[in-house]
Amino acid sequence: MGYLGYPILSVSIWLPILAGILVLLLGSDSRACFTRWLALAGSMVAFLATLPLYTQFNYAEGGFQFQELSEWIPAFNIHYHLGVDGFAVPLILLTAFTTIIVVVAAWEVIEKNIAQYMACFLIMSGLMIGVFSALDAILYYVFWEAMLIPMFLVIGMWGGPNRVYATIKFFLYTLLGSLLMLVAFIYLFHQTGSFAINDFYKVPLDLTAQKLIFLAFFAAFAVKIPMWPVHTWLPDAHVEAPTGGSVVLAAIMLKLGGYSFLRFAMPIAPDGAHALGDMMITLSLIAIVYIAFVALVQKDMKKLIAYSSISHMGFVTLGFFVFNPLGLEGAMVQMISHGFISAAMFLCVGVLYDRVHSREISAYGGVVNTMPTFAAFAVLFAMANSGLPATSGFVGEFMVILGSVQVNFWYGFLAATTLIFGAAYTLWMVKRVFFGDIANHHVAELKDLNHREFLILAVLAILVIGFGVYPKPITDLTHATALQFLQHMATPKLLPQVGL
Repeated sequence: MGYLGYPILSVSIWLPILAGILVLLLGSDSRACFTRWLALAGSMVAFLATLPLYTQFNYAEGGFQFQELSEWIPAFNIHYHLGVDGFAVPLILLTAFTTIIVVVAAWEVIEKNIAQYMACFLIMSGLMIGVFSALDAILYYVFWEAMLIPMFLVIGMWGGPNRVYATIKFFLYTLLGSLLMLVAFIYLFHQTGSFAINDFYKVPLDLTAQKLIFLAFFAAFAVKIPMWPVHTWLPDAHVEAPTGGSVVLAAIMLKLGGYSFLRFAMPIAPDGAHALGDMMITLSLIAIVYIAFVALVQKDMKKLIAYSSISHMGFVTLGFFVFNPLGLEGAMVQMISHGFISAAMFLCVGVLYDRVHSREISAYGGVVNTMPTFAAFAVLFAMANSGLPATSGFVGEFMVILGSVQVNFWYGFLAATTLIFGAAYTLWMVKRVFFGDIANHHVAELKDLNHREFLILAVLAILVIGFGVYPKPITDLTHATALQFLQHMATPKLLPQVGL
């Protein structure tokens, strides 16, 4: 039970799912206004349900809180077991908050199958919170696979002209990695007789087994982040997805891979993680540097931001595998910050696309002349994406760079190049889209933000600047958990006969 006498996590998971089902049952295109308001009410109540996780959280405790445990499939010792720590709580809050943003962003844009569109995001929100909360491997796996279905439908039904190709690629990449993860779970079940994550943490394994288990988890989580070289599905999915799909993909789905490294791959196989740490750091640095160059040559705004996401997520895995508090907490700040910034940038592209129906950079020019308020927001988010100090984009990256330098100067140096390359591709896009003379009659006819669009971007701007100036709410949540995690990672878990 939660601290307030009711199961907070179960409510946080199942409330948006039930709200989504309610929208499906009661909503329709003929009652569009009612459908939208019902979805908004559902998303806001679901967000309010998650707030006690923050207000009642015990900052001094690094372990799992708000735990719920009941039998599910006794024959296989599978339980409905939920609990969260300092890594999960900020990501759950981000998930519930982003769902509100997506519902509001689709208000006037989605005109067909409105109930189905809204329901997909509400149900997906509950399933993703389930991933962040599950402390039983099978329960986690069910949530992990189930959340792909609504995203598959969102891209497949409301996506662009190549949506079928994008959805199949997205599905196949994710499926292969997930099957290897399931194999690792079954192996661990045979070692422990349980699917409880806490039991997995305690079982001693030889180094070869740890490396193989780590690589099985790596296959699932590296695709989700996505890390180089299994990143190619993401730009296609982003380009074809509707704006809401891109927002959830970038803001939350990528974070599921990062979070799962902390929940499974690293603590279950700590010696394997250390042994393969150099590989992980190398792949992270390739993502940060090489993908930034790939972003520089993009002609499509969505593709540019998608590649930018891969580069920025490289900081997350780099922060994990330098194995120090500064890098780990910086990676967590980076995950939350990237959630706000990438969501804002995809929403900005959505604002332009709704008016001109083109994502090509060459279709624009001089937008600041006709949309000055929008341009101000877009430039702010672009600067945050570049890592401008006093924005949240700077804090996480700076912490990871400092943590990397403590391990190896050159890790920090290569990571820091993103401050140059990130500025290069972001400002190059900003210059061509927003500044200069009005390029064509489409730009000349543009109307500035309406109240709905202004509200969304203003809220995200406040969060980006707020966490850039004062990131303490995030670091307070993660600090005790990070220290406990690193202590666990520093304790050898090899079988006694193998030795060190």
